[in-house]
Amino acid sequence: MADAPKRDPQIERPANQRGAARLAAVQALYQMDVGRATLEDTLSQFGAFHLGREIEGEQYLPADADFFRQIVSGVAKHQLAIDPAVDRALADGWPVERVDATLRAILRAAAFELLRRKDIPPRVVITEYVDVAKAFYEDDATGIVNGVLDAIAREAGSDMTETK
Repeated sequence: MADAPKRDPQIERPANQRGAARLAAVQALYQMDVGRATLEDTLSQFGAFHLGREIEGEQYLPADADFFRQIVSGVAKHQLAIDPAVDRALADGWPVERVDATLRAILRAAAFELLRRKDIPPRVVITEYVDVAKAFYEDDATGIVNGVLDAIAREAGSDMTETK
């Protein structure tokens, strides 16, 4: 029986690197929100210690570091426009500040991409962040992420249908 071909870890698909960057961006945004870390400190810490390394037994996948910085910096820069868009997409009476901090980080990162990164198809953004939500939640949070992001994409004028 022949051995399976070995995969070279240095050759990662860009989509995987962007997915890893999205996951790291959510973690960084959470840290900034809950831990009150500054943007500069967070970018420095994640760039130096988290992206593509093993930390305390957790393997961080190789990530597109530039894309990671774009997301985290973009959310920080455009948060005054992002949060109202998320608020409008959430159920009445549940402003973004009332949402769990991890879910808030996911929604902010995704909303940044939907509102400011017109070069990335909305379906891709929604699917990727639903997958990120699955990394943190086993309940109906993924459905909330899907619904909120679909509403934001529609409000932003995207021509798309709901994704599952």
